Amino acid sequence: MNRQIILKSRPVGLPTTANFEITEAPALSAKEGELLVKALFISVDPYMRSRMSDAKSYVPSFEVGKPMDGGVVAEVIESNHPDFVAGDAVLGHLQWREIQSVNAQHVTKLDKAAPLSYYLGILGMPGLTAYFGMNEIGKPVAGETVVVSGAAGAVGMVVCQIARIKGCRVVAIAGNDDKNAYLKNVLKVDEVINYKTEKKMKAAIARTCPDGVDVYYDNVGGEISDAVFANINKFARIILCGQISMYNATEVPVGPRPQPLMVKKSALMQGFIVSNYSARFGEGIHQLAQWLGEGKLTYQETIVEGFETLPETFIGLFHGKNTGKLLVKMKD
Repeated sequence: MNRQIILKSRPVGLPTTANFEITEAPALSAKEGELLVKALFISVDPYMRSRMSDAKSYVPSFEVGKPMDGGVVAEVIESNHPDFVAGDAVLGHLQWREIQSVNAQHVTKLDKAAPLSYYLGILGMPGLTAYFGMNEIGKPVAGETVVVSGAAGAVGMVVCQIARIKGCRVVAIAGNDDKNAYLKNVLKVDEVINYKTEKKMKAAIARTCPDGVDVYYDNVGGEISDAVFANINKFARIILCGQISMYNATEVPVGPRPQPLMVKKSALMQGFIVSNYSARFGEGIHQLAQWLGEGKLTYQETIVEGFETLPETFIGLFHGKNTGKLLVKMKD
């Protein structure tokens, strides 16, 4: 049996397992120029929530009745292309299927020297998102104060460490004490804030950032970002990476309008998607791998086992159940 997971219906608000369905996929073989691959690790990412709606975005919406898709590390089990052999590990944007055929030009052969799961995390999209967002928009300078929301997530965790490498003071915001303990004791950030227990976020930012905020890496949006904006310095850089606090909103949220403050502070606020820098991915991977090898980067993963757990694991993103990159590993 070759299982696949389809989008059964579009969610209203927070997705539930009822929005997904596990069905049987057709048997396939590798045609000329194709590979037959078996999934090893499947990524779940916050941006997938926007693709579950039919609103226009920078990537096409998932189609109801068809398989979900995303980042997948897979093993080649049959090759009809001269550059690949059975047993090779590949990375691609593939369907949520246990086994599938794919054009060999649409996947990348992986070096097995690194853990294969890392190519969906620190050496993949999250790591590259942190690297380019921080360096190209944040432009951190030694001695500056960097605030990171969603700091215990796959992107935020890397951002915190890049800021430390650059000599910055780092204030990390996460949703529970265990995550904050990891950020403080292992990743060595300077200050942590638990946004779920902190009663006055604006005051908490002011307390932990006595010299103001120079760079804000925003993975969350909403009231947390409102509190950070109130504490930014002149020439601050605000990196809009994600807005996970609003992905399940059923109405357009109304909050403080930051434009007057941006003018007053001569601040930069810029959104981006990592594919903007696709021509430079090799540069980013090389630098991240070098930092890993030098022990300057520490990486954490949350791995759930079993193809059938994909819907529930994806939903867990919005409850903050992961520390670091959240992945589903296929059972052996």
